[in-house]
Amino acid sequence: MFLSQRVFPLTRPSTFRRDLDQLFKQFHGGLGDLWPLDESAVPALNIWDDGENIRAEAEVPGFKLDQLDVSVLGKQLTIKGRREFEAEEGATFHRRERSNGEFSRSLTLPVEVDAEKVTATLKDGVLTIVLPKSQAALVRRIEVKSV
Repeated sequence: MFLSQRVFPLTRPSTFRRDLDQLFKQFHGGLGDLWPLDESAVPALNIWDDGENIRAEAEVPGFKLDQLDVSVLGKQLTIKGRREFEAEEGATFHRRERSNGEFSRSLTLPVEVDAEKVTATLKDGVLTIVLPKSQAALVRRIEVKSV
């Protein structure tokens, strides 16, 4: 006997989450917006170290500059955004999958950065943040001398 994915929904987390969202929306009479934002509401984020900087890229398609806020405090990077979709008057949605509202994502960086030199740019829906390492965090080559 073969078992379907419906018997073990945890084998497909994205399907399980979608099913749970639908159940919540049905149970609360269409008030599904009360459910916490799903993973698609928080931008995908890549962070890497290039030696002198920590670099971060976040996918924020459809966001404008005035809808994004980037801040750094010590080793804490925070990215916030707010997006509102306004439908034309009298429009009826048949499907609404794009996230609406606010997100805030904070994470601890692996090293201290120089907050005064941090830059952020937005191009083609990708937010790029360059976080120069503080002088204390930079690797220093020490010359070894013969005695």
